[in-house]
Amino acid sequence: MAFRTQCPVRFGDVDHAGIVYYPHFFIYFHEAFEDFFNENAQKYSELLNQRRLGFPTVHIEIDYSAPLRYGDALDIELSVPKLTARSAMFRYVGFRHSDGKQACEASITCVCVHLDHFSALPIPDDLRDLFAKFAE
Repeated sequence: MAFRTQCPVRFGDVDHAGIVYYPHFFIYFHEAFEDFFNENAQKYSELLNQRRLGFPTVHIEIDYSAPLRYGDALDIELSVPKLTARSAMFRYVGFRHSDGKQACEASITCVCVHLDHFSALPIPDDLRDLFAKFAE
């Protein structure tokens, strides 16, 4: 099962060619990551500010297959294909909302860290349970 959310393509997201500038997809993925927590009983801001937990990216791979333009929206499916003691891989598959055509696919590996000393930690059980709920 995958978590699904949507990101609109805004005017500032496109380049001179009139399509989404490729690094902006990373912003869309992070917005989906935040939505994933916020819509599953764990406010992302509380995770960062109260619990002092973060998930910095340590590896990323992405393929682009269809352009997006200003006024489009990207429907993003987020799933968790791999989970270890201290890290999780998140898969993002993005579809152009207007026609459902796949626009991109990314795998992003993140490590759980304590934000006060930026050292890796075991993923807490409640978050591990959340990630397992969206396992592939």
